Amino acid sequence: MDNNFRSTNINNIQDATIVNQTTLLRSVFSWMTLALAMTTASSLMFAFVPDLLRLLFTETETGVQMSTLAWVVMFAPLGFVLLMSFGFNKLSYPALIGVFLAYAAVNGISLSFIFIVYNLGSIINVFLSSVALFAVMAIAGYTTKTDLTKMGSLLMIGLIGIVIASLINMFTHSDTMSYICSILGVIIFTGLTAYDVQKIKNLSNEDDGSTPFKKMAIMGALTLYLDFINIFLYLLRLFGGRKD
Repeated sequence: MDNNFRSTNINNIQDATIVNQTTLLRSVFSWMTLALAMTTASSLMFAFVPDLLRLLFTETETGVQMSTLAWVVMFAPLGFVLLMSFGFNKLSYPALIGVFLAYAAVNGISLSFIFIVYNLGSIINVFLSSVALFAVMAIAGYTTKTDLTKMGSLLMIGLIGIVIASLINMFTHSDTMSYICSILGVIIFTGLTAYDVQKIKNLSNEDDGSTPFKKMAIMGALTLYLDFINIFLYLLRLFGGRKD
């Protein structure tokens, strides 16, 4: 094959790059949108269909407690993410899609608890605010000429700090610590949104339409999905109106 790029029209190279970026990003955002739709649907079903809601709670002599299913769906999403991350090379493309969509549905069930704690109106407002914030940062990540690699590394360190602080706060129950973690969480995941979009954009330049890149689109969708969900949850903790 002749690799003499001196004889190649530069406009053709640029056009091909734009096509690759558009194709991969469209695929990533399409899968992310589908996952969010499934999460929303399953959370609404389990929150507002009494028969499904009763599957998450059991009545005991001491009152209403979380059922075994509730505990499973609380921790299952982490298992799905680990399976996708560590099984990326072993899982086939259809299998990876299946795990991703199953994760989105189960995560929706776990998120149905927010409808018990927060007012529906505040949930909707926070959701729309999260969409706006996510969109702004995604556009910023796509259009900026600045390399966000260093920022991404710092944000990941901050994320580890939040996880450790949150684990400690599970035992200390400090409202101040929870408030600080929520503020930092919003900052970190909005920054990670821009960083992840730029990373996907850069990766798309090498997209050849092969199965590994199709699987990359699923993992990219998972990454942005997690960014959005965390932005939403941290904003909800800060601004969500709790039920009396």
